[in-house]
Order: sequence, then C-alpha cells, then structure tokens
Amino acid sequence: MKLPAKGIPEGELFKRLEAFREHDVRWRDGRTLAYVYDLSEQVEAVVKRAYAMYLSENALDPTVFPSAVRFENELVAMAAAHLRGGPEVVGNFTSGGTESIMLAVKTARDYARKTRGVRAPEMILPVTAHAAFHKAAHYLGLKAVVTPVDPVSFKADVAAMRAAVTENTVLLVGSAVSYPQCVVDPIVELGQLARERDLLLHVDACMGGFLLPYFRRLGEPVPEFDLSVPGVSSISIDFHKYAFAPKGASIVLYRDAALRRHQIFAFARWYGYPIVNPAVQSAKSVGPMAAAWSVLHYVGDDGYLEMARSLLAATKRLKAGIEAIEGLRLVGDSEMNLVAFTSDREDLCAFHIIDELRARGWFTHPQLSFEGAPANVHLAVNPKFAGQVEPFLKDLAAATAAARGRQRSELVENLLGVVSSLASGAGEDLELDQETFTQLMAMAGVEIGGSLEASSTINEILDALPPALREQALTLYVNALFVPPRESAAT
Repeated sequence: MKLPAKGIPEGELFKRLEAFREHDVRWRDGRTLAYVYDLSEQVEAVVKRAYAMYLSENALDPTVFPSAVRFENELVAMAAAHLRGGPEVVGNFTSGGTESIMLAVKTARDYARKTRGVRAPEMILPVTAHAAFHKAAHYLGLKAVVTPVDPVSFKADVAAMRAAVTENTVLLVGSAVSYPQCVVDPIVELGQLARERDLLLHVDACMGGFLLPYFRRLGEPVPEFDLSVPGVSSISIDFHKYAFAPKGASIVLYRDAALRRHQIFAFARWYGYPIVNPAVQSAKSVGPMAAAWSVLHYVGDDGYLEMARSLLAATKRLKAGIEAIEGLRLVGDSEMNLVAFTSDREDLCAFHIIDELRARGWFTHPQLSFEGAPANVHLAVNPKFAGQVEPFLKDLAAATAAARGRQRSELVENLLGVVSSLASGAGEDLELDQETFTQLMAMAGVEIGGSLEASSTINEILDALPPALREQALTLYVNALFVPPRESAAT
C-alpha cells in the first residue's frame, strides 16, 4: 500500500475515518464494561479541546516548553496529595500504567545495583499482580518470583512473599486494587516486610489509586495502601481510568528524589544533543498532560466524589443482583467497582454467557482460569452504566438461561485433540510455528482477522491450553493479525 498520489479532500478524509470504526465497540452508550472510561460528553469535549491545544508542543526539552513542566509538576502534586504523600514526594507523568510500572521496576533494579551491588535482580509479586510487571522483567532483565495468594480473598500471601526473599530481591509488589478480583493487597504488612528486609515496595494503584480515596470518604472500609503507609517507596496511579483523562495519562511517584534519580536516563556520549529522559519516551506531545490537568480542574473534587457515590451504589446493586441469579457466584469480594463472576455448574460456561450478553448489546471481558481461579466474566462499572444496572441484570439472567447446556463445538474438541496429541510428543517443549497455528485455527473455524462476534470459541481454546501454549497462541495470532495491507491506496 502506497501513499495516495494526491491528497484526499477533508470531507472525504473524515468520511473514511468514520467508516473505519464501523465495527468498533459502541462504548458511548454505557454498555461496554471494559477498556473505556467515560464520564460524559461534556467532559469528553473539554478533554479533546485541551488535548488539541497542546497537540504539537513537545515535552522532550523542558526549557523550550515550560508549560509542559508546569503541567507535569502540578499533576504530580495533585497525585501525591490524593495519595497522602509528604512534601518530599516526587514523580513523573507517563504514557500509562505499564510505563509507570516499568519505570518503578527500573528504579528498583538500578537502586539495588548502586547501593547493594545486585547483579541478578529479582522482584517478588503475587500471582494476581498485573502482567506489566512480567513485561518489565522481560524487558529489563529481572527475575519475576511469583507467589500464591489467599484462595478465598485473592489477596497477597505475605508469609509466602517473606519466604521468597533472597539477597537478590530488589522489589516487593502489591496491588490496590488487583485487576482480576479487584481487592487491595495487605499493603501495611508488605510495608513492614519491606522495612524489615530493607527492600523497596511498589504499590500498583493504577486501577484503584484515584477512586479508592473517594470510596473511603463515602464510608467504605478501604484498607490502607498509599504513601502514608511506612515502607511504601513508590506508587503508580492512572488518571486515564476513573479521573477520565484521555488514554496516555499516568503518574509514578517516589518517596523522595534520591530514589527517583535512578529512574532518569541521561546520555551525552554521541555527536548529537545531550539527552535526559525522566520517563521512557523522549519526544512526546504535551497534549495528554494538558488534557489530564484540564479534566481534573473541570470536574473537581466535588464532581469526582459524586461520581464515586454513583459507582459505589451501582456496584453494590450489581453484586447483589449477580448473586441472586441461580448458578452464578462472585469471584472474590470486590473492594471497588470491578466485579468478576463465574458458575460452578458443569453445564454453564462463563464464555457462553459473554457471547449471550454480547448478542443482547453488552460488551464484557473474559478472564481465563489459572491456578485455582476459574474462568470468569469481568465487569468494570462506569458512570454511564450506573443507571442501567437493572436492564443489565435482566439481560444477564436471560443470557445465563440461554447459555445453560451449551457444549463446546465439535470443531473446538477436534482442535484440542490435535494439540493434545502434539503436546504428548513434545511435552513442554512444544513450539508452534505460524503455519501450523493458522491451520489449527482454521480447524476450529477461526479466521485470523475475521469476525470474533462469538468469542467463546477462541476463549475455550485458550482456556483449555496450558499457560505456555496460551502465550504462544496469542503471540502467533497477533503476529498474523498485524500484517500491512497489500491493496493499493485507491481501494
């Protein structure tokens, strides 16, 4: 595909752009309970206007655009105050929770290398910790030491984490809240462990850091998790979740500048200009910072408190309604506004419920089974959903009834039989190539790049595979999905 020979008129250009999202999820109606965080059309308009105002300004050099420095410092100050940090707390704006986590891991690695001479760094994290920590370990050369969680509460097992500490441990990890079951790990106890063993402790509050303080103010028994907890050395919070900034708005905070200096990259040994980057990105638009600053000031503390009140009431009603449907049960006792549920009935599959909900206009998120946690349906309650809890519960009851008794398709059974046969010969060393994978998917009736309206097929396949093969399948699927189009630009 080549550049168009001539420019496209503005009207035609935007007509094409609009057509591109024809098959995207319709998230503005409040029936999408994953991926998107939306407060109102008015807030969206403010965010877009602020973003556009600073779209072309470049945050690469703070001496050229001091507005970028002001936005970043004020956003960090608001995040630190929200998470009860003292005057010595510092931090930076990042492109999202994953970058914030990667920076915290890099800081811990480099701090331990400098102060303790650690050359084979390890970090200890509960099995419920976000995959971004494993991504950081993969990119940055650390060993991720994974520990179990309580099988009922799904909270981190502090004793197991204590037993996993070695001379190479550079970081402990806790979540507030964990994404899968939306619970707060015992951060106070983890802080005590960190102090006992002179270790750093990062709290991943990307999901819960903004909303949990409001739930506490509304009378909820929110466990202590923030910078006021002794032993917490860093924490991350996303503004693009329940502060409703646009995607690409997160903050990583540190207890002091002496620790944060290990995050910063500087380089002057080349022919070009000297580079200093506090975060991963170099050149970056000031737009996300301006938009995040603007939405915080536009909605204000009182607006966010009322939003939290609505989310809290909707979540409680949702949980009660799910438990009242025969065959369904909650997975974990959510401490915020994310809810996971499943069924223990042999004739009722979570993935089939997801399909039936989608047929009724609701988009929900599947979670695969893993180490004692069953396959389940995950819901993120958003403001626009708050007024639709009763219609959702009615549709959920109907979807559950419709899904009851559905079996795996014969195609899926055949595919899993073939994979099992391959694995029996190769064991854990089974390595799928792209061609074999494509053929296996075709056997199950899955066309890569085609419609996945009935997602249960691919979810059932992934759920039946061991984790290592799941990862291979996902890698190969994405590797085949992102292929440049070969047709001409005129088509």
